[in-house]
Amino acid sequence: MSGWQQIETRIAEQRQALLNHNVYSLIEDIEGVRIFMQSHVFAVWDFMSLLKVLQRELCCTSIPWTPPADPNLARMINEIVLAEESDEDEQGNFASHYDLYRSAMLQAKANTQPADEFLERIRSGESLSAALNSSDIPEAAKKFVQQSFAVIETGHLPSIAAAFTFGREDLLPDVFTQVIAGVNRSSAAQLSEFTYYLDRHVSLDGDEHGPMAKKLVMALCGENEQNWKLAEEAVVACLQSRLDLWDAMSIEIKERVQKV
Repeated sequence: MSGWQQIETRIAEQRQALLNHNVYSLIEDIEGVRIFMQSHVFAVWDFMSLLKVLQRELCCTSIPWTPPADPNLARMINEIVLAEESDEDEQGNFASHYDLYRSAMLQAKANTQPADEFLERIRSGESLSAALNSSDIPEAAKKFVQQSFAVIETGHLPSIAAAFTFGREDLLPDVFTQVIAGVNRSSAAQLSEFTYYLDRHVSLDGDEHGPMAKKLVMALCGENEQNWKLAEEAVVACLQSRLDLWDAMSIEIKERVQKV
């Protein structure tokens, strides 16, 4: 069994649990969607740090410039960055996927203040730890971000690429298809931007970014069994972190319903 197949086998139950999660049936009204977005926005944010580490290590981002060691890997990463950091919105303007998400939150009247304050702290030079602890961020979202950065801080590129691929690019088309089904049941007019964001990710990740990310993992892990083992452990931890986030959002939505 190849390293890739080994990871797929190991995470099969986690992946299915994410696809069958009850949170999708709970976001069929606008308030449920708002609660989902207010936590999930932090997963949208920390995705870019995973991607940027890969870009930093596989492409030259320092001065003076030197050619990348592997132009093929550099090309794949730069193509993903181009779309994630400067994609087109519904009006044909350019925006990062994070900004598309935040705009969708504003349209849905979801609370962006915790995310806005968090990013302002980061911009002002605060450490990630300080910014997380000083901001009114849902606890499960904090833990999700901390898990992503725990992988980043290992400095182990195969693990980072595997977390990026199995935990995001290969996973999200199927997950977001489930989210779209919930959003569509809500029939809320103020979710058109959120639907655009989700549809865009399903299309990009499924058709382009997912296959490129898979090639990236295969190249970085190669035939090294230790690389595949460490990559597998990183993926398992990342998927468990997402399950924990989904569970927490589900609980929050249910508690809100009980109070009404």
